[in-house]
Amino acid sequence: MSPLYAVIDLGSNSFHMLITRLVADSVQVVDKVKRKVRLASGLNSKNVLNEAAVERGLECLSFFAERLQDIPPENVRIVATATLRLATNRDHFLKKAENILGQKIQLLSGIQEAENIYLGVAHTSCGALKRFVIDIGGASTELILGDGYSVKHITSLDMGCVTFNNIYFPNGDITPHAFKQATQAAKKLITPLLKAYQKTPWEVVLGGSGTIQALAEMQRFNHQTTGITLKYLEEIKRKLINFKNINAIKLAGLANERTPVITSGLAILIAVFESFTIEEIQLSSGALREGLLYEMLPKNNDINIRQRTINSLTEKFHVDVEHANRIKKQANSLFSHYKEAWSLNAVKVLALLDAGCDLHEVGLLLEYKHHQQHSAYILKHAVLPGFEQADRQLIIALVLLYKGDIDVNVLHDQSATDYQQACYILAILRLAVILCRRRKDEALPNYKTDVESNVINLCLPTEWLEQHPLIKDELQQENEHLAAINLSLNISCQ
Repeated sequence: MSPLYAVIDLGSNSFHMLITRLVADSVQVVDKVKRKVRLASGLNSKNVLNEAAVERGLECLSFFAERLQDIPPENVRIVATATLRLATNRDHFLKKAENILGQKIQLLSGIQEAENIYLGVAHTSCGALKRFVIDIGGASTELILGDGYSVKHITSLDMGCVTFNNIYFPNGDITPHAFKQATQAAKKLITPLLKAYQKTPWEVVLGGSGTIQALAEMQRFNHQTTGITLKYLEEIKRKLINFKNINAIKLAGLANERTPVITSGLAILIAVFESFTIEEIQLSSGALREGLLYEMLPKNNDINIRQRTINSLTEKFHVDVEHANRIKKQANSLFSHYKEAWSLNAVKVLALLDAGCDLHEVGLLLEYKHHQQHSAYILKHAVLPGFEQADRQLIIALVLLYKGDIDVNVLHDQSATDYQQACYILAILRLAVILCRRRKDEALPNYKTDVESNVINLCLPTEWLEQHPLIKDELQQENEHLAAINLSLNISCQ
């Protein structure tokens, strides 16, 4: 059976083709093709799709067809979404499209689209299971409440960044009045839903692709804390209004292809924030295409998403799993000793400390000398389902700083936890690595440890220290390194 899988999404703004293969029980993207077709802009007031838009779409699909030749039909899913739901002449387009692709196209209802968006989020996100998922597309916006892999409440609204752009910013002019009109129109569609959604509580709000992804990318580009807030949206709104016209927009980190529809997408997102009183949205790494893809793959919902990602990386990069587990065992022991005195967050940071233990040597496959930098590079650019961007930043900080000099700027740049907690768990990882220096279980001594404020007390057997002069020397040097994060290490013998 072929390991290749393909998903094609005929969206209202863009057509996407995602090609993946299964490697080490994980999904590896081998190709992505995206074309800005802007199908929704071809709809007239009677929802007839004009020939220019049809031709743009068919030309794009002729490119996709070439790549599908080597993938079994049973491993391919092709779907159409909001614009083709609305188009009265959709059959005209779909018939020609199916002839080009040589495969059937499934026209998703708004509910089906929303269900697959939620599954894409569920398969690639970890943490809270009660999720509110928001996806702003070109011609529709999906609002989904779910728990785990189960959808509880779904709505698909006929409003999107392309259609709202045509209605409220038709000449490209960006004015406070146009923004207000667009936001109020979105709120008018959302308001009838509020009572039903308030009956089902959520723990986290996640956003899919498009507008939310563009805003998150701007945050990363500008080294800002991840997590989209209303304050951040209002800041971007003010900047857009100052540009006065869509053609004049120049925002650091905003892709050129996203510029024409960022204004309308932002107006919709502000309406969502204000209507549901949302405090923060995190970007999800999965959405519609991932939902379609994972439903084709062998079912492995019973495996923790983060663990599946870690297992895949350790297999691909030949990580010494036995040693990683040894360090993780020591790190967990130290964590339990220091947890109360340091008020460590056992739910949040312990899981990320464990991931740091699992992956701290992932760069060794390339070379030893710069393996910490290689590890950081791999984790920065790898697809990590189950780990949000903020989680990734902290894990990268841990693998980059687990030994040697400590660059405090790296710890300040992460936003998964506060700076002090990040310092504490880094110190724990560094101590665990030194104690496990011989890479043998039987080489570890019985020891006592506790903390008093920012002083770590470590009591080791005298005989063991005499037998391990290198580890003794590294512990003494570690006291100098920890000074960078205002910690000190007191070594005593018993």
